[in-house]
Amino acid sequence: MLTLKLALRNILGAGLRTWLNVVALSFSFVAIIFLQGIYSGMNDQVERATIDGIYGGGQFWQKAYDPYDPLTLQDAHARIPEELTALTQNGQATPLLIRQASIYPEGRFRTILVKGIDPDQKVLSIPSSFLKSTEEIIPALIGSRMSQTIGLHKGDEINVQWRDVHGTFDARDVRIVEVMKTSVQEIDNNQIWIPLDRLQMLAAVPGEATMVVVKSGTKPPPGVSGWEFKSLDYLLQDIHAAVTRKEISASILYVVLLFLALLAIFDTQVLSIFRRRKEMGTLMALGMTRTNIIGLFTLEGALHSVLAACVAAVYGVPLLGYFATAGWALPKATDSVGFALGEKLFPTYSAGLVAGTTLLVLVVTTIVSFLPTRKIAHLKPTDALRGRMS
Repeated sequence: MLTLKLALRNILGAGLRTWLNVVALSFSFVAIIFLQGIYSGMNDQVERATIDGIYGGGQFWQKAYDPYDPLTLQDAHARIPEELTALTQNGQATPLLIRQASIYPEGRFRTILVKGIDPDQKVLSIPSSFLKSTEEIIPALIGSRMSQTIGLHKGDEINVQWRDVHGTFDARDVRIVEVMKTSVQEIDNNQIWIPLDRLQMLAAVPGEATMVVVKSGTKPPPGVSGWEFKSLDYLLQDIHAAVTRKEISASILYVVLLFLALLAIFDTQVLSIFRRRKEMGTLMALGMTRTNIIGLFTLEGALHSVLAACVAAVYGVPLLGYFATAGWALPKATDSVGFALGEKLFPTYSAGLVAGTTLLVLVVTTIVSFLPTRKIAHLKPTDALRGRMS
């Protein structure tokens, strides 16, 4: 307790030099927590939007389906098995049929995906209810990116050409009944959504689908013949890997910030030991051991991180709290980076993040504070009282 009081008195007595170090270290606290919160919020936001938009609680893929190989789409369809049909009838799953097609906006050729979805489904956040229509012309739903890219708007009609299961080419006009605003590019880019039964009829595959999306919280039936279940861990692995890569690249900034702050503390410790030689000699003459003196100087350095955490809390809590509630507006350029991000990014800060960052800085600061004190282990009291370092 005496050592703690003495260490606290010494660093507060250093005045401006101490507070400069504390403020610099507090910037590292806030910056690390802020950036980690940004990436954590990005991961949560993208994951939540993608699950609601297309992944649900997992997907059953027809065995021939490969999302990275468009050539498989012609054969990637099969009749929905009884196990999945039961889930669909109970509202716990929804089937999707995917076919390749072509459109000709303003005389230009463009390859797209036509996706069939049940207008009454409640599994995904896609506003499929707009596809309910009794008109002869096929109702279609597109995303805002698709609308901007090809210049289609609500009420417009466009000719869509496709090939059915027998290889026969056909074409129909579709009418855009709604333009949905979504951050999930997997349900937007180069895609047109139409009623499932219409697409099944046009492709000559009645009662068939390419995938069946299970509702979140629903336990998927095991061992469905001809279909492979893809869990959320599998479906989200690309997103998690991308966020992890960004976190690793951001760690370079953490190292630079910490290095600058710790360098100042290291220099302060070296200068303090050099200037306080007579004080150390006096303490040793009064009976304080070398170990106690080393502990005193190390504790003084470690207290910089404690004070830095307090200072960071003064301006960091309201600042980070503001971004967590108001969000961070993203430039429009981020709309094409491949993440399901909205107009704003909301950081998320967990107790583990704050505690982990505080512990990390405390440990590193303590180590840096200890390194210059090793010279005290060989210090002789008589030399110290004379102001010499042996």
